[in-house]
Amino acid sequence: MSHEAALSDYEKFRFDDGRWTREVYRRGAGPAVIVIHEMPGLHPLVIRFADRVAEAGMTVFCPVLFGVPGRPATHPGSVLTMLGGMCVRREFNAWAGGKSSPIVDWLRALARKAHAECGGKGVGAVGMCFTGGFALAMVTEPAVVAPVLSQPSLPLPMGPGKASREAAIDASPAEVACARRRHAEEGLTVLGLRFRGDPFVGDGRFDTLKRELGDAFEAIELDPQDAAPGPLAHPHSVLTVNLAETGPTKAAEQRVIAFFRERTGA
Repeated sequence: MSHEAALSDYEKFRFDDGRWTREVYRRGAGPAVIVIHEMPGLHPLVIRFADRVAEAGMTVFCPVLFGVPGRPATHPGSVLTMLGGMCVRREFNAWAGGKSSPIVDWLRALARKAHAECGGKGVGAVGMCFTGGFALAMVTEPAVVAPVLSQPSLPLPMGPGKASREAAIDASPAEVACARRRHAEEGLTVLGLRFRGDPFVGDGRFDTLKRELGDAFEAIELDPQDAAPGPLAHPHSVLTVNLAETGPTKAAEQRVIAFFRERTGA
């Protein structure tokens, strides 16, 4: 069964950076924003967020890194597809702190392409969950001017070494230093969002981001009582599954979209 009807308003193309090729869905006009989907793929609630970015006057690029485009997150096959296609692939670094995933190189190249085509002051980028930290690592690409980390969940805080991974981030010291330098020289700011008490994004990880990035980091930490209901025992997905259409989570979504507009010049 095809689930691409959810993406009927999008143009699809394949982007090859010389190492990897991935499908990308594009919609809108104006400066570019790269919306990097969460687990288990580019599901309809990620698309809903991308639609809202496009409606705010920007061009959204939605790369497909794993999963079936348009398939609901609750589909029975989503988890198997995600695990089979992601956890054993060399494009992703799921366990080690202090280093980014190799696929970030491809995302940087996509940002360069998007900026060249769409103009503006630069490109926005948001990662979610498994991809949440990717936007921070992307700042070594000068075209990326508005990075957003929504519930950044890598390295995964489980198994042996859990305690150290809970406070680790999936960006290298050089990438973090680049973000600090760009803040000092350009006023670059990194947004981070999470629900307090999220077992995948604990206090330690945000403490590390605050310490390492200092004034360059804007933390939006939400009360889980303000979340829309979802399938997990604790709210996790700030901009998608657990986004309530009123209250603090809606305000967080609006802050992200306004951040993109401000920084990209939309």
